[in-house]
Formats: sequence, C-alpha cells, structure tokens
Amino acid sequence: MCDDDMSLCMRTTVRIKDELLERAKKRAARQGRTLTSLIEEGLVLVLSSTDRQPFREPVKMPVSEKTGGVLPGVDLNCSADLEDLMNKP
Repeated sequence: MCDDDMSLCMRTTVRIKDELLERAKKRAARQGRTLTSLIEEGLVLVLSSTDRQPFREPVKMPVSEKTGGVLPGVDLNCSADLEDLMNKP
C-alpha cells in the first residue's frame, strides 16, 4: 500500500487506545479507504503543523535560594497531606 512513487514502506506495530482505533476504522470505512491511509494522513498533518511552529527557547524556571526544606510535619511523599496543606485558607 505504498505511494505510486515506488517509495519503500515499513511495517510497524503501534499501540492505540481501543476506542480511538474503532473510531479510526469506522472513519476509514465511511470514506472507502484503508486504516493505513487514514493513519498516514494524520501523521502528515501533525508533522507538517509541528514543522511550521516557531522555535521557542527553553523556559528557565526560577530557582529558590532559600534553605531549610519543607514546613514541619509536611511529608512530600504523601499527596493527601500536600493537597490538604494547599487547600488550607
């Protein structure tokens, strides 16, 4: 199922969520085309739009110069405690 330009095709395996795959199969069937052609078209669209995005410098996050660690009684390994702390007025 390669293009008419005789380009080489590669067979590969990808993991796709079941619901997304079913939607893609239905769309391909409605359009009278193969699932492969639908996936290829999607990849072309995503890759071409990414190529047109302007280059952005990496964001540099500020680093605190404070020392001393966390507040007393705060366990960074306990997400429930952290959520409680963040939700305090």
